[in-house]
Amino acid sequence: MKLTEAKASLDKIIKKARVHLYKPIQIAEILYRDRVNGDIDLSDLETYRIKSKKWRDLICIPFLGRTSTSSAKYQDDLFNPSAVPPEAISILGIENRNKNGIVECYIYNKFRQRYGQMATALNYSRDATKETFDLQEFIELFWNEPGLKRSLDKIYEIVVYSLFSVIVDELNVNIEVSLNPLKINVLKEFETFAEKVICINSKNTSFKSKANINRVGVTNAADRGLDMWANFGPAIQIKHLSLNEKLAENIVSKITSDRIVIVCKDSEESVIKSLLNQIGWKLRIQSIITESELIEWYKRALRGTFSDSIGDKLLKSISDEIVLEFPSADNADFMKFYKERGYDIFKEWK
Repeated sequence: MKLTEAKASLDKIIKKARVHLYKPIQIAEILYRDRVNGDIDLSDLETYRIKSKKWRDLICIPFLGRTSTSSAKYQDDLFNPSAVPPEAISILGIENRNKNGIVECYIYNKFRQRYGQMATALNYSRDATKETFDLQEFIELFWNEPGLKRSLDKIYEIVVYSLFSVIVDELNVNIEVSLNPLKINVLKEFETFAEKVICINSKNTSFKSKANINRVGVTNAADRGLDMWANFGPAIQIKHLSLNEKLAENIVSKITSDRIVIVCKDSEESVIKSLLNQIGWKLRIQSIITESELIEWYKRALRGTFSDSIGDKLLKSISDEIVLEFPSADNADFMKFYKERGYDIFKEWK
């Protein structure tokens, strides 16, 4: 394998990676370890396959606030022949040692670029006012930037969550949990359970709480499972990509709720309804919300009758959730790390 081929394999995983760049960072830390400590053999995968996940996580935790939640198999796919196999890593290692870390720098520059683009989106949400924020324009920032497009699902989730949670909060909805009086003896039998799990006992057989919506808040490599849940019933799944039968089945089969809310693009609504009818799960769907409805609701929240009490909260929620999901979009510590490693002295690696 030539250096050009090894670099092409690296570029491939960088291009495919979501904004967090877990796999490229893992390659960078393998190369850094090889260059600085010299205690691994890049041609022997077993000298770094497992350890490199820990090296990667030491970088990801402070700058991303999280580590990869993908399966071990998915993470190990990094070293497959179709990704960056040991042969390619060995060649990249030679180049990296000969040029004092230039390949590491190349990877972290890609990370900087991705987060620079994310910072642009963050600044848009921070600088916008109730009069100027445009949901379509905001989402298009991600459609039009190749480095951000793969993280559009999380941004879509953030704008949905921010709107839903702010409106539910403004409505000041309360939910009540109460016991069927005929079941008081069962309650007494399982009183400790009832107190710890349901928050009721034989003296207090009901309680009220404020309605709220919560994000699951874990970035997954695969599109699966639950995005948000409400303590008053619905499970909410966000879809901005094309939906086929397999994905539709994946959404519904992995969520036990019988009150599922799906948020999707307008063009997907009829496809989703048709698929859900085909697989017999229409009754489990509480509602389907389209992007045009979101846009209309955003206009009302930001510039409608109740914008004074809702608008600023909505914009703040968006920026807060972006920082929570992508900490390095607002993290000066990364540049300190970048300079300490000496990456700021390099010119472009070609």
